[in-house]
Amino acid sequence: MDRKVKNTLLLFGLFVLISVAGGIFAYIFQENSIAEKQKVLLNIKQTALDTRQLQKQLEVYRMRAGEIDSLLNLRKYNIPESLEQADFFDFVTNISGYFSLHSFVNMKFEKIVAEQYYNYYHFKLSGTSTFNDLYKLLYAIEFSKELKKITSFETSNFLKVDDDGVPYFLTNFSMDVYVYFADNNRFTVVNTRENDLRASYLYDVFYPLIRNEIPPNTDGLLDVQTAELLALIPDGAYLSDHSGNTFLLWEGDRVYLGYLTQINFKENSVKFILNKGGIIETTELGLDNRDSGKRR
Repeated sequence: MDRKVKNTLLLFGLFVLISVAGGIFAYIFQENSIAEKQKVLLNIKQTALDTRQLQKQLEVYRMRAGEIDSLLNLRKYNIPESLEQADFFDFVTNISGYFSLHSFVNMKFEKIVAEQYYNYYHFKLSGTSTFNDLYKLLYAIEFSKELKKITSFETSNFLKVDDDGVPYFLTNFSMDVYVYFADNNRFTVVNTRENDLRASYLYDVFYPLIRNEIPPNTDGLLDVQTAELLALIPDGAYLSDHSGNTFLLWEGDRVYLGYLTQINFKENSVKFILNKGGIIETTELGLDNRDSGKRR
């Protein structure tokens, strides 16, 4: 037999063998897998929609998602998804950036706590501030859109006197803050907007009604306690202090610890109202008693 014929028969036999082996593997060993794939393919063909229908469905779902997002955004608080620790540091830094020079805040991260539906960061804040700066910080934390809660709070007041002798009544504070976040977007919105965190001015409850500390006369105003009325001119009064400095004042002008409230041309006198550490005192100086003005 010719060699070419032998080779052809050999290749044909090899092809038949491979075909038989492939058929056995496909229809016996992979029969179940092929049947499952055919069912999936059939299901896709039966439920498949054209591009226009899919686009219409997408627009409907977008509108529905926007409605739900709007409803969530109307809530006073939201719990964000996957919040970073640095976000709270930035939040406090932005709030304290408007504090006075005598106020500062220290921030310390304590731990992260995982709950059933949400997690929270535990931070500890401490520092020194004026009463209203502290109130601004508390207000911002409690009314922030992204949920934050103060769980413990301690404060005490103290007096600070600068190099010029000016007293400042400040507060020391310490608080624990929980900053909440979730592993999903169940409690948050896509386009969130921060609440109004502008706190109103409050009366300083730690400011003493009667104070021993009197601010120094750093502005060089007239010290009424040692002043002398020299003369009265139309709508004004001419006075001098113990150092011989002269002042021309009108009603409403500032003096040390108070104001000039009245110029009485009939009685040739002037009246002042002074605040001496919480004690309000009226002082009167006249031309007829330059050596000792009447004070009450």
